[in-house]
Amino acid sequence: MADRILKVAVAGLGVGSTQIIPAMAQMEGMQLVAAADFRKDALDTFKEKYGGRGYDSVEKLCQDPEVEAVWVSTPNQFHCEHVITAANHGKHVVVEKPMALSIAECEKMVAAVEKNKVKLLCGHTQSFNPAIRAMRKAIVSGELGPVRALHTWMFTDWMLRPRMPQELDLKTGGGVVYRQGPHQIDTIRLLGGGMVKSVRAVTGQWMPERPAPGYYSAFLEFENGTPASVVYNGYGYFDTSELTWDTGERHYNPEERIAVRRALRNKTIDEEKAKEAMRFGGKREGEFAHGMALEENRRRRGIQGGGHFFGITLATCERGDIRQSPEGIYVYGDEGRKELPVTGRSASRFSELKELYDSVVENRPVYHDGRWGMATLEVCLAIMQSAREHREITLTHQSPTTD
Repeated sequence: MADRILKVAVAGLGVGSTQIIPAMAQMEGMQLVAAADFRKDALDTFKEKYGGRGYDSVEKLCQDPEVEAVWVSTPNQFHCEHVITAANHGKHVVVEKPMALSIAECEKMVAAVEKNKVKLLCGHTQSFNPAIRAMRKAIVSGELGPVRALHTWMFTDWMLRPRMPQELDLKTGGGVVYRQGPHQIDTIRLLGGGMVKSVRAVTGQWMPERPAPGYYSAFLEFENGTPASVVYNGYGYFDTSELTWDTGERHYNPEERIAVRRALRNKTIDEEKAKEAMRFGGKREGEFAHGMALEENRRRRGIQGGGHFFGITLATCERGDIRQSPEGIYVYGDEGRKELPVTGRSASRFSELKELYDSVVENRPVYHDGRWGMATLEVCLAIMQSAREHREITLTHQSPTTD
């Protein structure tokens, strides 16, 4: 990856940027040259740490002639505007999940990148996880016969973490369906071939202090008849990391969850202050990224491969099952269970950056492109529509998996 240096920039120095910026700084063949944010302190910290340029708007960032690609990590309601701005300035783009807030916005984004002949990558979902990719490879191999059913479920403490009003407002892409759904939907679509036919779902909003959906349960049917069940619960009582070798999205330990839930109910927590501490340049920058303490515990136990767990994902084939394991994936077949080791950095954004580099420098295809991201968003929107209308929703903007 050292044929030439790809010069990249980050739009938005919020919590999401604390996960991508360290990866960019370490990535061979990539140079982090600029960032945009309205917070002067964050820009000053960025320039001090990385020596890049700081801009107080995305427009100004995109006018920088040295920047070749922009990672859009701004709030969800600005994804469409900022992707189009970058494309109109001839920049390649990676956009965080969700791609946008509507299919109409997605179509505008796709049209902009196609018009300007730049690449668009829909990043930051668990479909980039090396173990999930290994599961897809095992399915495609045909060793266990065709895939017959898919299941994924995730219980975490998302609703207890510091939240700004926009993170809890559906009009600005708030709630767990918009913000966590793409992880699960991308994974299920990758494993199932991409083409979801219909969705039937319910959502749950059970915490008065959090006026947004914190739960969903969905039944998906693919065009070939494969069924899939998807469950997410963000209320922070049970945590699926208890079932995945203490590795997952757990941000608080059990004692902290009790204290945070009590503080939310008593209105004794300063969420703006807590959120600021987690943003780039804050006192707790990067501390919550993907359960780092749990990853360290995993390393101490000698578990080397496998990677990050986003709940439990199980693929059922005609003659066996596949799921993630501590070192990679477990394959259950007629001769029993075997573990296939998986290498690669997961939940670290290196996979997204590798795909970006390959597409721009090597002119390789973008697999998680705008049409793929739009298809994933369509499923998320269908989950919310089905819950509102109590009916099955038929999909029309799906995109097939490209192996």
